[in-house]
Amino acid sequence: MKNKFHQFHIVEIRPWPILASISVFCITSSLVIWMQIKSPITIILSNVTTLIVAYIWWRDITREAKNQGFHHSKVIIGLKIRIILFITSEIFFFLSFFWAYFHSRIRPNIELGQNWPPISISPFNPINVLLLNTIILLSSGVSITWSHHAILINNLKQAKKSLLITVLLGIYFSIIQAIEYMEAEFTIRDSSYGSIFFIGTGFHGIHVLIGTSFLIVCFIRMNINEFNKSHLIGFEAAAWYWHFVDIVWIFLYISIYWWGY
Repeated sequence: MKNKFHQFHIVEIRPWPILASISVFCITSSLVIWMQIKSPITIILSNVTTLIVAYIWWRDITREAKNQGFHHSKVIIGLKIRIILFITSEIFFFLSFFWAYFHSRIRPNIELGQNWPPISISPFNPINVLLLNTIILLSSGVSITWSHHAILINNLKQAKKSLLITVLLGIYFSIIQAIEYMEAEFTIRDSSYGSIFFIGTGFHGIHVLIGTSFLIVCFIRMNINEFNKSHLIGFEAAAWYWHFVDIVWIFLYISIYWWGY
């Protein structure tokens, strides 16, 4: 590294990418196991493993930026491009679910009686708790923007408060969604409606949990003064991801909850 003649950061070989891939694969596999035998042990272990790998990986990246000074201007630009490409891939990931839903909604199969939702399905009322949950998530988008603006004007006290509000709103959203699942009168096995509903909203819920974890890490780093207006790429990545989660929920609420009611 001492003899390099460029401004880019050549990352050293580390096991975290492959370990993260294996642990995430274990999460998806354990979900299938949980659906079949109702045992939460494997999914708990795989989630704990993923959190440990994510923590160590985040720690290494923070050290590279703060202690080793590897994140120059060109490196930061590259990181932003990677974040944009990652969010773009996530957009196409959810696009497949919306495609399946719109196909079933516009042209219901004859096996479903050509009705949508099927007659045997009792969908959720989009006006009651779901509207409240939508307001909560959109409010978290406002608070994360407030926190970003506070960092840019060097008001760390306001930035910490608004970021904490965002984290609490994200946790509250996840709790309400869990209660919604427990009170659902249909399951993932009930026709294509149940499959698309739980897969689409479930993956969005997982993204909310990931985004909340991301924001918690940013809150911890903010409290030890690792962010300022010239060095906040980690916070910006979390904020962009959180806005993506907000936008996906708007489309889910309009199409699956409101249009499908």
